[in-house]
Amino acid sequence: MTNQHSRAYWEERLAGLLLARGHFIDGRGQPAVSGRTFTRTRPMDGQPGAVLARGDAADVDRAVAAARTAFASGVWRGKEPLEKKRIMLRWAELIRVHGEELALLETLDVGKPVQASLGVDVRLCAEGIQYYGEMIDKMYDEIAPTGPKARALVRKVPLGVVAAITPWNYPMIIDAWKLGPAIAAGNSVVLKPAEQSSLSALRLAELAIEAGLPAGVFNVVTGFGEEVGKPLALHMDVDMVAFTGSTEVGKLVMGYAAQSNLKRVALELGGKSPLVVFADADLDAAASAAAWGCFYNSGETCHAATRLLVQRPVQDALIEKIEAVVRREIVLAHPFEPSAQIGALIEAEHMDKVLGLVAAGEKDGGRRVFGAERVLSETGGYYVSPGVITDVTNDMRIARQEIFGPVLAAIAFDTEEEALAIANDTIYGLAGAVFTRDMDRAHRFSEGIHAGTVWINTYDMSNFATPFGGFKQSGFGRDRSVHAIDKYCDYKTIWQQFG
Repeated sequence: MTNQHSRAYWEERLAGLLLARGHFIDGRGQPAVSGRTFTRTRPMDGQPGAVLARGDAADVDRAVAAARTAFASGVWRGKEPLEKKRIMLRWAELIRVHGEELALLETLDVGKPVQASLGVDVRLCAEGIQYYGEMIDKMYDEIAPTGPKARALVRKVPLGVVAAITPWNYPMIIDAWKLGPAIAAGNSVVLKPAEQSSLSALRLAELAIEAGLPAGVFNVVTGFGEEVGKPLALHMDVDMVAFTGSTEVGKLVMGYAAQSNLKRVALELGGKSPLVVFADADLDAAASAAAWGCFYNSGETCHAATRLLVQRPVQDALIEKIEAVVRREIVLAHPFEPSAQIGALIEAEHMDKVLGLVAAGEKDGGRRVFGAERVLSETGGYYVSPGVITDVTNDMRIARQEIFGPVLAAIAFDTEEEALAIANDTIYGLAGAVFTRDMDRAHRFSEGIHAGTVWINTYDMSNFATPFGGFKQSGFGRDRSVHAIDKYCDYKTIWQQFG
């Protein structure tokens, strides 16, 4: 799935793609009730891209009604487990078969290298649907302990209609994190993808129908947050909202749930993850982890290692090694170039935000060592080079705010106690890492970092068996692993009395 095709190959394939799309509701494409559309700008070159249906509350009502009808009829949840498993596995296989098309749609929307879209995003999307498909015939109910005159069955039952609101940085992957467990549990889903990245979601829905998923079980409504996301989160016939995005919007989603029907909420939100390097660490390994942990996907990763906490005696040596990794390995180029390791940022407004935080970091006393500036501007795209800002203190804006760009803020420390205090001095708690050869310190420090995932002498390693999510204002609820199923279900007790 990772053939190194030429730029010309991808441009030829792009010419044949369908880029004018409606919503996907009740098993078919549909225009917005209002007839309105909007046009996406391509991050790679600033040119017009897809033309999409601009949804609003009327479209949300249609999609929720289709999802509710499908759920109430039992057309999906009432199927035999082996049949549901077969359909989801077929869906996963169709994602692989159409991998190049999906990768191209993803890259067109978000500007990441098409080889990354194909080798990482498509692959993990298919693996996610397969993982939860495989679980369907392995979920058991329970018999609770009772006396001899009663039997108590404890059943895990689906909630009903789940609204999934997903971000633009890893659309296919995070869609699979929501769709896989929600649908495997027997729910119907209305997906609101980010307005910047709707194409792959619409194609995933078409492939689901082709695989045999009944109409109405998986619906997609495209459009903007205020016009689609808000009415979806406020909808009285939605039983749960699973949201991935910013902490600011996550707080709004919680409020909408409270204002409406007390629907369940699961939130995977922002981060400002610390990567802590002690003087005794393997600096080559730490440099590689810091570079890729921050700069992969152009830094548009919720758990990106954007705060580098480094023990003072090795700070200069480590940053030199990070720069060497960037120059040797992390190629920034047009997303269709076979050599590209990172591509464009999502849109002009976001690029300006990233560059604004860099400028704020310098104004507050930080020093830009390399990179962190706009490049390839002649393409019309939104490219920012990987860079490092040193002399940062943890009270600076660049150390406090989620930058979501390829910019690493380096903070020096002297003692272990100081490093742990800095690592935890943030509103976020999504991830972190510690690099040291002292395993007692490694385990002590990894326990001390208040975050949902902590790595020792590595970064961003995981699989579907491990839950992902945060502490503090990084949200609650977990994606991935068997535990993700739980939030899309509730427990029901059926008590039978004898005699």
